[in-house]
Amino acid sequence: MKTPFLLLLACLSLAPVARPQSEATPLVDSVPMAHALPGTISHYWLRIGQDTQGRPESVPVILVRGVKPGPVLGVVAATHGNELNGIRVIQELAATLDPKNLSGTVLAVPGMNPGGIARHQREHPDGTDLNRAFPGKGNGNRSQQTAYTLTTALLPHLDYLADLHTASFGRENTLYLRADLAHDTLARVAVSFGADIVLNSKEASAGTQTGGTFRAAAAARGIPGFTVELGDPQVFQPDMIRRGAAGLLQAMRILDMLPGVLEEAPQPIVCIRSYWIYTDQGGMLEVLAPLGERLTQGEPIAVLRDPFGREIRRYTAPQAGVVIGRSTNPAAENGARILHLGIEAPGDQP
Repeated sequence: MKTPFLLLLACLSLAPVARPQSEATPLVDSVPMAHALPGTISHYWLRIGQDTQGRPESVPVILVRGVKPGPVLGVVAATHGNELNGIRVIQELAATLDPKNLSGTVLAVPGMNPGGIARHQREHPDGTDLNRAFPGKGNGNRSQQTAYTLTTALLPHLDYLADLHTASFGRENTLYLRADLAHDTLARVAVSFGADIVLNSKEASAGTQTGGTFRAAAAARGIPGFTVELGDPQVFQPDMIRRGAAGLLQAMRILDMLPGVLEEAPQPIVCIRSYWIYTDQGGMLEVLAPLGERLTQGEPIAVLRDPFGREIRRYTAPQAGVVIGRSTNPAAENGARILHLGIEAPGDQP
């Protein structure tokens, strides 16, 4: 006869072991598009490298496969590790979508730079800007290999790309969208998204010697893409997240991926170009111009003071424009960013 202790062990050995959901998510070396059944939502870990212990480093992939044929929309976030609003936008979007009402596929990566996210930093763990490393190199340094893996694993499947970002540390953004407005479909997406500002921006397919953006890598393959800047770094902002997810649903209606009519969206301010204004001296910076403000030429935008509070320099708008983004960091060396000024088309000037 078994003792009570042995009986307890026998019962425990027969009991099912509860495992975290993440342990049940398969690790893959490529996105298994052909295996995703119509009308399903699938989760994967996509291997992008290895750590110092030889363990896989991976990014999360959400694959929403519609019951009807249609385009493949890629949605990626946090290529810069401190730009987190886009992660939550993707999660909200995936939770909203019903594959039975979807034509085509959404291939989403809520976190392209897992090492940067874990370290609460913008850069890739090797200290470089991952969004200047695409399309990458298979035999390059760590960030180049990561960019190469992401490029070859994701872009061959896509018909369109939505690249989600935020401002970086020490800065804040409006919700603004960058796209080539000469592309009819992208222009329709841009004005219907619900952005505060739309910036006409043709993503050059050629980057620097070390690489370019993920959107540029997509453009080089003929994949139309747009970039959405969603507010501030290293936070979840509920309003930005709500508007970002709603804007992606609008885009999917325009791409004939979802049924229904477009929601009415406020008309954005459309800018034909933009540039940053920088300090020419160091000190403590106070930016006066609010986000989204239309400025006239010569209007005060910032004051620079010395450590004693004496005014060193007063900056004014070099021309009429709108404040797309601005610095939130008072500690300014010479060459520090003041604000990102968007220039409207002549007919839209205030």
